[in-house]
Amino acid sequence: MSVDRSLLLGAVFGLLVGGLVYQFLLPDWYPAFGIAAIYAGAAYFYLAFDISLLGSQIEFSDRSDKIGYAVGLFGLSVSPLALGEYSGLRDSAVVGIIVWAMGMLAFLLLATTAAHRGRP
Repeated sequence: MSVDRSLLLGAVFGLLVGGLVYQFLLPDWYPAFGIAAIYAGAAYFYLAFDISLLGSQIEFSDRSDKIGYAVGLFGLSVSPLALGEYSGLRDSAVVGIIVWAMGMLAFLLLATTAAHRGRP
């Protein structure tokens, strides 16, 4: 997909996610705008570089590396829930934290893969 079209669709997707977060989860423009920017960037890399988000992109050959990766993924998956529980946030705020964390991880994964792969 062309860069211009990827930028436009990424921006539209980011604004859509940010609007939904603002409307239903976090009624404050500042975190909603940050989440919108994260998802816009992730969508851009997804569209511009044709990267599979669910594909196996990180592989380790050493057993200890695989265990370290699994422990890190476990921590990433439960820490937003633990943070919400610890801070006593209401349900919509916890879901907002989870949306933010998933977007952040997707953006970093897609941006890193795109940087290593280069332009198609």
